[in-house]
Amino acid sequence: MPWLSIRRRLLFNMCQRIIRNPFLCFNILFLTIIIVILTFRTSNIQQKCSLDQNIAQQQNITYKSSLNKPVIFIGGMPRSGTTLMRAILDSHPLVRCGEETRVIPRVLNMRAAWKKSTLEWNRLMAGGISESMIDSAIRAFVYEILLQHNQYADVLCDKDPFVLKYASYISSIFSNAKFLLLIRDARAVIHSVVTRKVTITGFNLSDYRQNFKVWNKGMETMIDQCTLVGKDKCLHVYYEQLVLQPKKTIENILKFLNLTWVDSVLHHEELVGKKISLSKTEHSSDQVIKPINLEALTKWIGHIPDDIKNEIDTLAPMLKRLGYDTQSDVPTYGVADQLVLSNMNNLKENAEFWDAKAKAYARHLPNDTSLFQNHTNN
Repeated sequence: MPWLSIRRRLLFNMCQRIIRNPFLCFNILFLTIIIVILTFRTSNIQQKCSLDQNIAQQQNITYKSSLNKPVIFIGGMPRSGTTLMRAILDSHPLVRCGEETRVIPRVLNMRAAWKKSTLEWNRLMAGGISESMIDSAIRAFVYEILLQHNQYADVLCDKDPFVLKYASYISSIFSNAKFLLLIRDARAVIHSVVTRKVTITGFNLSDYRQNFKVWNKGMETMIDQCTLVGKDKCLHVYYEQLVLQPKKTIENILKFLNLTWVDSVLHHEELVGKKISLSKTEHSSDQVIKPINLEALTKWIGHIPDDIKNEIDTLAPMLKRLGYDTQSDVPTYGVADQLVLSNMNNLKENAEFWDAKAKAYARHLPNDTSLFQNHTNN
């Protein structure tokens, strides 16, 4: 056909011109390469955007689903056994508490201060900072601290003594949160604070009267908070029963937390320096490296001033409310089980070893596990 012959001739002439003109040939080749590169990059960008969007959606889903996982909060007045309690839970394979974060109760306290001040709260609202925005930010912050400050576990846990002051608020932003409120005889708490020179806001190392008042106010707040969230979410754990009858008490705690029983929870000291890390800034660390024992149970007896003992019901009415005998100089807390008696014999027969271990711990860096790896219990 004539028109087909004409097209072939035109195409042939064009090719001849391109071949004879190197500059034109180079330009066409360059444009072709640019078109191919742009096409490839556009395709990659589209794929990357799609991938990033999928990852973001997946991370968002993972984050939201993680927020629905159980979280345990351990609290109580300082020197009430919170460190021992978290070490026991840390010995469970599904749980990870770790050291005190210190920052979580401070953030919660900051939010409480905003809420308490009508002026400050109104300023936040006027600035476009809504209550739901604050709650979302605090929830994300707290969860990020729990998630990142130690190894991940199926059940995350926070041990910060004063965190129980905010139990009702925490429960509102963590729907699956559960709380363990550690309770201990105020006389033992204050004697421990004074003799170990523990600095706690509100406490005065030379004023027993003030210390009992501070303890009473703190316990009253935490008990009220525990009551607000309900018995299904907050459990009272008496320190005295934890160290006298650990198996029975821990069984009850694990049942409350919906955790299966494992024997390792009775021998947390075997995991210190391995799964369980301790902080040198926590005053109970040198005690928690030992097995569950009664050494600190009655150390306070004979050391409370007489005038304070006579005023105890006025200074700390929560003591009687919590079931403690405030009239006896030597109250009876209960009978120790066989495990604890065996632990006490171990500590007595190997006193030099355990004392050396406690002293050596104080000289080691927090992450140095050689102390625990080089010794075994006798």
